[in-house]
Amino acid sequence: MILDRFKLDGKVALITGAGRGIGAGCARAFAEAGADIVGGARTLEQVEEVAEDVRRMGRRAVALPCDVMQREQLESFVAKAMEEFGRIDILVNNAGGYPPMPALKTSERAFEECFKFNVSTAFLLTRLTLPHMLEKDGGAVVNISSAAGRIPMSGFVAYGTAKAAMSFMTREFAIEFAPRVRVNAISVGSTETSSLGPFLDDESREKMANLTPMRRIGEVEDVALGALYLASPASSYVTGTVLEVDGGLIDGNWPFPV
Repeated sequence: MILDRFKLDGKVALITGAGRGIGAGCARAFAEAGADIVGGARTLEQVEEVAEDVRRMGRRAVALPCDVMQREQLESFVAKAMEEFGRIDILVNNAGGYPPMPALKTSERAFEECFKFNVSTAFLLTRLTLPHMLEKDGGAVVNISSAAGRIPMSGFVAYGTAKAAMSFMTREFAIEFAPRVRVNAISVGSTETSSLGPFLDDESREKMANLTPMRRIGEVEDVALGALYLASPASSYVTGTVLEVDGGLIDGNWPFPV
């Protein structure tokens, strides 16, 4: 059955930023497909709520505090996943983000902090996780990138540059670790999350939707479905790809002047 290729039975997925938004959506989608989940977030209460949802689906879940900016917490995240499950099959590097700001008001420190938050942390967690995948049956890495990494927009010099680097890093890992580990990314467009919501009122929300070819803002489930495809055997011949889940964007849709 073709749909069986989307199943994740017996797999263990490690997901950062799993307490809300896209990370939480991926955790729930993967659990519904049969995976056990190790979720990390800075706010333990949030990721524990997601873990409870996973357990109600009949899957195992471990919720851990994880600030990806702290190396020791990333090391502990991987170590505790191995202690609990003895394997890691899927890694979703989801934690990231950065507010827009004019280039001339973006300090060197802010630029470097944005790069670390979005790229360096994903690099390190991938490097920590890959040996465990290679010891077993291989695996899949899914990096959550952004349309801002391929579409230049005023105000996104730090974030856009970081996400462009993340997309290219995805291809570098993919070439080096194929065929044992597949590494792909999702270029995410404007998605209805708690990170985007505070920026929008009814007028700006409508404008953003009208600037998107699909005439709506994305939903978390749109991205989670893409992640499920890239993490599952359904995409067994896909690596080094940046899947665009962005409503068809060919130009910026940020509705605010910088």
